[in-house]
Amino acid sequence: MTSELMDGQFQVLAGPGDHGFTCHRIPALTLANNGDLLAAWDGRPGCCDDSPNPNSIIQRRSTDGGRTWGPVTTVAAGHVGPVGEKFGYSDPSYVTDRVTGVINVFFVKSFDVSFWDSRPGVDPSTRDVLHAAVTRSDDDGHTWTEPQVITAAITARPELYRARFAASGEGIQLRYGAYAGRLIQQYTFARVSGEFEAVSVFSDDHGASWQAGSPVGVRMDENKVVELSDGRVMVNSRASDETRCRKVTVSDDGGRTYGEVVDDTALVDPRNNASIIRAFPDAPQGSAEARMLLFSNAASATDRVNGTISVSFDDGRTWPTSKVVVPGSFSYSTLTALAEPGRYGLLYEGADTHICFMTVSLGWLGVQP
Repeated sequence: MTSELMDGQFQVLAGPGDHGFTCHRIPALTLANNGDLLAAWDGRPGCCDDSPNPNSIIQRRSTDGGRTWGPVTTVAAGHVGPVGEKFGYSDPSYVTDRVTGVINVFFVKSFDVSFWDSRPGVDPSTRDVLHAAVTRSDDDGHTWTEPQVITAAITARPELYRARFAASGEGIQLRYGAYAGRLIQQYTFARVSGEFEAVSVFSDDHGASWQAGSPVGVRMDENKVVELSDGRVMVNSRASDETRCRKVTVSDDGGRTYGEVVDDTALVDPRNNASIIRAFPDAPQGSAEARMLLFSNAASATDRVNGTISVSFDDGRTWPTSKVVVPGSFSYSTLTALAEPGRYGLLYEGADTHICFMTVSLGWLGVQP
């Protein structure tokens, strides 16, 4: 590992066969309240399959802003075994409570079926349902609680839905207005009738309980949320149709309900998981800094390539500045703000299922102070 990491210089945190796993996929990233940077992803044994492969959520920690990384530890361990005994966890997403310091990680818990084969139901012991689960840490991610299945708590009409999963990467905590302190994790819900909806799962009691807002859209997929400068909440979603751009909708009530879904044709996308964050999470409400957003994705209509970070100065209405940061293979990605204002960590899937990390700064991205 290098002692100095320049903007745009990447490190490989995991590759095929590393850390006891055949394959590594689905990155998540957060900054703990103590300043440590946590990176998590799926460790996949035997093959590179999604659930119900008995995957585990594994993690590495950096105490120096991403320059060096410690050993792999386990957030939630899958169990390799025959059908009827195996279980696994996939698709991690961090949600860090800046008030309490508690870090939540959301993921799916699988037994015997995939997202596509899951059936309606909320009983946590049912093996033909893809379940929603969460674990918590109150020591900056060093130890984790036993995963808690929350399928029933977040599924108001279980007869209508055959599956749901947390969008991997990172959720948010609202900072402004009547809903300040609310924790939000985005989900994709799959209806029995075939539609894919975006849902904000949120907590107003610092993660003691979770509830789901109203679903929005019918051709959504993995989706992320960001708080805008006026306190509204915007969802930015992968499409499950052929529009080949991002889908956007805005909430006036902290993510409980959303308005019309529109296509943001400025953000070309090949149907891939992406990331959207506020550039300055602690900026005062209504300020110019609060209006600045960063978005990472594979900026291609056809392939998961051309990894790009785009910058908006007007709450995502326009995206006038962008920079290609990874010209080649670039699949799922997640951004998080680092301790130093104007600097960010980017964790992404590179070529051949490598989990890669780089730091970027606003200056390096071409944003002038």
